[in-house]
Amino acid sequence: MYSRELLKGILKPIILKLLSEQNRMYGYEIVQHVKAKSEGKILIKEGSLYPSLHALTKEGYLQTESVNVGNRTRKYYSLTKKGNGLLSMSVAEVLDFRATLGLLFENKKPALS
Repeated sequence: MYSRELLKGILKPIILKLLSEQNRMYGYEIVQHVKAKSEGKILIKEGSLYPSLHALTKEGYLQTESVNVGNRTRKYYSLTKKGNGLLSMSVAEVLDFRATLGLLFENKKPALS
């Protein structure tokens, strides 16, 4: 499992990417999908997830739909058009950052000019 500090900056892109793949999801479902897809290495806590979902919704990147399931109301989240635009930028940024980390942490010596 990765530290909270390491995951803090990547949570919103993870949420956006997952919702783009699944169309709509509720909170617990997001937690379970991330856990499964990361082979248990990324465990999202409710205290991190819901503030991120609420912020993305408030900023217009997500929309919600409440559905009654048995005795409960389940809130589903999905991307808005604006959210799809943010997704593209977020994925590009994450991939670029991953490549930059490779430069910093691989054992290759830089060529001197």
